[in-house]
Amino acid sequence: MSRVPTGHRPTADPEPTITTIVPILGMTCRTCEARIERHVARLPGVIGSKASAARGRVEIESRGPLRIKALDRAIEAAGYEIGENPWLTRDGTVWVTAGLGLALVIGLATIARITGIGDLAAGVGDLATGGIAIALLLGLAAGVSTCMAMVGGLVLALSAAFQAARVRDELALTVVGQLRPALVFTAGRIVGYGLFGAALGALGAGLEMPPLVTAALMVGVGVVMALLGTRLTGLSPRLAGWSPTLPMGLGRRLGFADGTVATYSDRRAAIFGAASFFLPCGFTQAVQIFALSTGSPPLGGALLATFALGTAPGLLALAGLPILVPGSARPTLLRLVGVVVLAFAVVNVSSGVRLAGFALPAIGGVAGVTPEVTFTEDGTQLLTTYQNADGYSPANVAIYAGYPTRWTIESRTTASCAAFIVFPKFGVQARLDLGPNVFDLAAMPAGRFDYMCTMGMYGGSITIVDPPSGFTPGDTPG
Repeated sequence: MSRVPTGHRPTADPEPTITTIVPILGMTCRTCEARIERHVARLPGVIGSKASAARGRVEIESRGPLRIKALDRAIEAAGYEIGENPWLTRDGTVWVTAGLGLALVIGLATIARITGIGDLAAGVGDLATGGIAIALLLGLAAGVSTCMAMVGGLVLALSAAFQAARVRDELALTVVGQLRPALVFTAGRIVGYGLFGAALGALGAGLEMPPLVTAALMVGVGVVMALLGTRLTGLSPRLAGWSPTLPMGLGRRLGFADGTVATYSDRRAAIFGAASFFLPCGFTQAVQIFALSTGSPPLGGALLATFALGTAPGLLALAGLPILVPGSARPTLLRLVGVVVLAFAVVNVSSGVRLAGFALPAIGGVAGVTPEVTFTEDGTQLLTTYQNADGYSPANVAIYAGYPTRWTIESRTTASCAAFIVFPKFGVQARLDLGPNVFDLAAMPAGRFDYMCTMGMYGGSITIVDPPSGFTPGDTPG
């Protein structure tokens, strides 16, 4: 057992008090703090205490020295131990499970790429003619494809936290009861989407969120999911204590800081569901823009609520993972879920970083140094890119420096995030229409510049190279 460091701090109080700082092993959340404070407060002579999961310790104010054995029993009664949280766990089982989870993520990503699951919405129809029915189909596709990366991690984290609390407290629930976090999240999502959709319909004009705002939102969500995933995996007990929590007073009002509900509350899950409206998803954006164009609050609300309803089967199926296994295997499953949440976090953060204009390794490799472009008589080079459901082709191309460029993007489907393109260097942010979309780019110096969809999920680059000595536009092929 670790020794308890004790220090004396003078106070203005007539009766001297002692501050005892005790390191706690296994404290990771706001509920942990509340539980420890409650048990420590029962010790004789204790005036007050303040536990901190982030710092892994509890600070106790007392009228005299505390008995070590009594303090140890109080901490154990709360379900914890005295000791320092290590940065990395020494439990080999946890690392083996994490390795299996990583293999699972790689396998699922490979299957998704081979089967083309991200292309499910391509060809479902046009919102302008299909309306509510098309919104539902888009929701069904979004619930099992790209939008899953935006909200899947949150749903898994909420469900896993709920399950962990029930396992710890040995509470038996029906299948519907165990799906409660996902059901509440989905209900909040449907209601929130309906309300925000009605607001869009009332505005009746196009609105675009600045790429930097979207990027910051994506990175923020990714960081939150990374902390939650780390906590679920158990790989870093020290980092697990950094999981985001609300101030204790606010947490109590929201119903999840009373020491009995771990990190889950219905209100919190519903708020997360409604707030997912602002996470960038190509399918969602397609419906949002159409809702704007209707100029009708009832229709705009119905479109977005129906879309959210369509995503429900995929999200509920994902949330059901912690339920479909025996109770003895759930700790292992929760660690696997944590790895999946971490994978979603990596997707979100990397997408947000790219959307903010920071270059990452080019998708599909770096283009050859010799551009393959044609020129018009006035010296403008012509570049053509094809936008499909799964991105852009060719994703990486080269053009010449010092010449203006007419960039034509042939859109083959608008039911994809790829139909919403951002090119920060050239100030391009547009929704692509079916068919040719033409952008005139000014002459630029040599360099490599990335473009991507508004989710940062799909993208490519344009490499600009200096023309060789004596080059004339007529020297190019074509």
